[in-house]
Amino acid sequence: MPDPAERVPLGRTPLTVTRLGLGCAALGNLYDALDDTQAQATADAAWAAGLRLFDTAPLYGHGLSEHRIGAALRARPRGDYVLATKVGRTLVAGRDAGTIFAAAPALTPVFDFSYDAVLRGVEESLARLGVSRIDVLHVHDPDAHEAESIEGAFRALTKLREERVIGAIGAGMNQSAMLARFVERGLVDCVLLAGRYTLLDQSALADLLPKAEAAGVAVIVGGVFNSGLLADPQPGARYDYAPAPPARLARARSLAAICERHGVPLGAAALQFSAAHPAVASVLVGARSPAEVEQALRWFAQPIPPELWPALRGAP
Repeated sequence: MPDPAERVPLGRTPLTVTRLGLGCAALGNLYDALDDTQAQATADAAWAAGLRLFDTAPLYGHGLSEHRIGAALRARPRGDYVLATKVGRTLVAGRDAGTIFAAAPALTPVFDFSYDAVLRGVEESLARLGVSRIDVLHVHDPDAHEAESIEGAFRALTKLREERVIGAIGAGMNQSAMLARFVERGLVDCVLLAGRYTLLDQSALADLLPKAEAAGVAVIVGGVFNSGLLADPQPGARYDYAPAPPARLARARSLAAICERHGVPLGAAALQFSAAHPAVASVLVGARSPAEVEQALRWFAQPIPPELWPALRGAP
């Protein structure tokens, strides 16, 4: 059985990460609000379990997640954990009517991958986190801004890495093709891939995963439950941040039935599937309570009979 607290190299960087990490979007009130006490308790539960990779972003709660995880880690030895955050959105004054973060501060995230905006954004993140350095800094969702991110953001991150303000350069996206191009161009030390290497979507097998493995670029996988559908495939479940389409829901329920016949929760199969690829250094699990951290740990430790995997591959 995999050990969630096992430390493994983050590609060719000097950093090591645990096989399981805490994704901190929920600590920024993703979909529903939680208070500071619950956020602290969630981070404490992850720490008590041995998890030492914590991933946040200015987008998450419009700065709230960074404040909360920074406060939660403040008393911890700085060299004992890996802290990742992101650049590419500037927080400007004003309410964001379309936000998916509840009770967020009156700030609106605006895409800006320019050199100067990234340098300013890093200073703001350092202040919110209450740290003097960031271990992993990802260029966040540059889907429509590839050229600008290469000219601006990655150039700024290279400067910051040289100055040891950051330890590693990454990129975090919900697609694999552009991440694969960044790997090919030698722009990244690691990447964060969300939702594209799961039981429901393995599109990263066609490009990113083989290229990253060959280049020695570590892959961190997030969104292993595709926004919750693979954790609990019930009507009303989300898939990629929106209500699951009927076909996706039906497919997830079919996978759940196969898992049930093998005595395995669907969530356990989803989590361990994404962690098993040799290019994957760590998997992030989003949690909003100590109970959800404990659930993820149980799923990560769940024995999986070998015959389950071919059965899932053959599912209609």
